[in-house]
Amino acid sequence: MLRQPILLLSRSTRVKQLISTMPVSAGIVASYVPGESTESAVAATRALVDDGLEVTLDFLGEDTTDAEQADATVAAYRELLEQLGSLGLARRAEVSVKLSAVGQFLPENGHKVALENARAICRAARNAGTTVTLDMEDHTTTDSTLQILRELRKDFPETGAVLQSALFRTEADCRALAHEGSRVRLCKGAYLEPEDVAFQSGAEIDKSYVRCLKVLLAGDGYPMIATHDPRMVQIASSLASRYGRAQGTYEFQMLYGIRTDEQKRLAASGETMRVYLPYGTQWYGYLMRRLAEKPQNLSMFVRSLVSQK
Repeated sequence: MLRQPILLLSRSTRVKQLISTMPVSAGIVASYVPGESTESAVAATRALVDDGLEVTLDFLGEDTTDAEQADATVAAYRELLEQLGSLGLARRAEVSVKLSAVGQFLPENGHKVALENARAICRAARNAGTTVTLDMEDHTTTDSTLQILRELRKDFPETGAVLQSALFRTEADCRALAHEGSRVRLCKGAYLEPEDVAFQSGAEIDKSYVRCLKVLLAGDGYPMIATHDPRMVQIASSLASRYGRAQGTYEFQMLYGIRTDEQKRLAASGETMRVYLPYGTQWYGYLMRRLAEKPQNLSMFVRSLVSQK
C-alpha cells in the first residue's frame, strides 16, 4: 500500500530538497549507495570482486535537461572506466547507463545527443575491456531506448538491454531480443506505470516475469536475471535446467546491499552473480524507488532523517 505514495514522493521537489541534504553516509542511504566518488565506487567494486561477485556500476542521475550535466555524466563514466581498466577490474565489472542522464530529455535533439553520448561511453568501455548495459526507465522512454540500443549495437553488439516485466509489451520485446549475442537484463520494474500500459498487481507482474524468463532462457541470447525474489530465483534455476542452460550462459543480478548472503551463496554455487552498484551525489530518485520496493525500510530511513537534525 505504501509503494504508490513513495513513488509519488520521488517526484516531489520539496521532499527531494529536504532529503538530499542528508550525507550519503547517513543510515539507510549508505546501505544502498556505497559512496559519491569514483574512488568509493571502485573500492566497493574491488570488495565485491574479492567476494567472487561480478559488478555493474551506475553513476546516478536521470531526467536531465541540461547539456552540461549530460556531458559531466559522460566524463564521470570515462573516469570510472579508465580506473576499472587500469586496476584490472574491468573483466569483472561493467557499467549501466540511463539515457535520460546523458541527454535523452534535452529539447529538440535529445535522442541524437543521448545516442552520441552513449556511443562515447560504449567506446570507453570497450577500450577498458568491458561492456555497457542501457538501463530502462519509465514506459515513455522505452521506444527511444530500444531505438538507441539498435543503433549502438551496429558498432557495439555487446551492449546490453533492460526489459521490465511490469509492462504489457515486454514479452514481445523479449522475443525480439532473444537472439545470439544479445544481453538482456529482465527485471520487474520500479516505476509507477499507468494501467493502460502495465500490470498493476504483483501477481500479474510475477506471471509476466516467468513468461519473459521462458522466452529469454529458451532463446540464443544471454539472459541477466535481475530479482531478489527467492521464488523467482528458484524458478529461474529450474527453467535454466529445463532449457539446458549451463552455468555461465546466463547470470543473476541483485542490487547492492540487498540479500547479500544470497548473492554470495549463488556465486559460491557456481552461478554468475552480478551486483548493481550505484554511486554519486544524485541518489535521491534511486533511493526512493528502493524504498517503494521495500516499504519496511521507510521507518529506518525516517530515523536516519531525524538523526541528522
